[in-house]
Amino acid sequence: MIRIASGQGFWGDLLSAPGDQVRGGPIDYLMLDYLAEVTMSIMQKQRARDPAQGYARDFVQVLSDILPDCVSRGIRIIANAGGVNPRGCCEAVLQVARAAGLAGRLRVGTIIGDDLFGRLDALLAAGHELRNLDTGEPLASIRDRVLSANAYIGARPIVDALAHAADVVITGRSTDTALTYAPMIHAFGWSAGDYDRLAAGVVAGHINECGAQASGGNSLVGWREFGDTLSRVGFPIIEASADGSFVVTKHPGTGGRVDRGVVSEQILYELGDPRQYITPDVVADFATIQLDDAGPDRVRVSGVRGGPPTGQLKVSISYAAGYKAVGTLVYVWPDAVEKAMLADRILRERLDRMRLSFDAVRTELVGWNATHGQLAGPPRADAPEIELRIAVRAQAKGPVEAFTRELAPLILTGPPGVTGFAGGRPRTQEIVAFWPALIDRREIEPHLVVEVLDA
Repeated sequence: MIRIASGQGFWGDLLSAPGDQVRGGPIDYLMLDYLAEVTMSIMQKQRARDPAQGYARDFVQVLSDILPDCVSRGIRIIANAGGVNPRGCCEAVLQVARAAGLAGRLRVGTIIGDDLFGRLDALLAAGHELRNLDTGEPLASIRDRVLSANAYIGARPIVDALAHAADVVITGRSTDTALTYAPMIHAFGWSAGDYDRLAAGVVAGHINECGAQASGGNSLVGWREFGDTLSRVGFPIIEASADGSFVVTKHPGTGGRVDRGVVSEQILYELGDPRQYITPDVVADFATIQLDDAGPDRVRVSGVRGGPPTGQLKVSISYAAGYKAVGTLVYVWPDAVEKAMLADRILRERLDRMRLSFDAVRTELVGWNATHGQLAGPPRADAPEIELRIAVRAQAKGPVEAFTRELAPLILTGPPGVTGFAGGRPRTQEIVAFWPALIDRREIEPHLVVEVLDA
């Protein structure tokens, strides 16, 4: 049996969680998931400004805290913190390790090859259209606006790194699930055709990938009963067995909860066709999952079935899609809704007179219609306050910047009772859009570099 602990569920998660996992009880592996589709484009923009950047800097901060403990306890770390610059991330980790006096005691494996940004023109010329999975459009239609392009790679490169005794494994756009099931393949010697066990590993990875969401965070199930304990929430740990079954748990004495309800919620998270959970290594059938309570904060998962992988890999592409700005004003009682609606009409009429071209102008009245759409019946006349939130989007920057200058004047030239305006004008932001595509897996050749920290 091996224990694979989740330490981060996204870039920006609790920085204390990895240390709590390392020091809170026995674990063998610590996985840290930092990447989402939009994260890659953010990192690409960072690298464009500074070639040394483009990775999750939080990861380096985390390692400065936990790396000595991990080395002394034999805990191996796997993270997709490399983003669009795994080599830069590796160099930063080596600096932290050297400062911690770990020379000669640490091996860092870096996996590269998922980044297709520099290969796009060659791939298009070779006939790979990279059509948008949602619209069918070829990538050529937006080629000049592409910011990043990364193929989702699977567990095999991570397994290779572990086989080469890497203590820290850094990847770019690995699938989130692979960070958990790669150690299972390594420890138990599963073959590429052992589809049921690989599928079980994928389920384990899916449960682990969002951090405390599998141990009570963001949970609808019983949150009133354990919600007060979330200030010290324990992140999930997978106790995996060679037959593919595993137990989801957390360190004793930590907050949150692990039960069938909470784990079921996480299994359903971001799930499409439950029988077709596609990864680079296996297609898992989530409809075969069996969940059983195995004691306090322990859920056993078994019965997972899987099938062969497809001949393609998913590619996550981001591209520039114009500009946006969002501004808010708060209107107070009495007649808060009516005031906010009048302010919205006034602002829109002023923008119309300026003959500005917007792709969209959207208004929400937070406290009345922003979360679930417009409520049934007329707005409450006695609403104590309403936040007017208005957003614009345009291909050109000029109209958006003009909008940012029109919101504040409403304070003195619109309805009465404005409060909550602070921080200056709304900020114009670039819009980064997501372009999902597929590519022949034979075009992707990830490879591994393992370095031993010298003095």
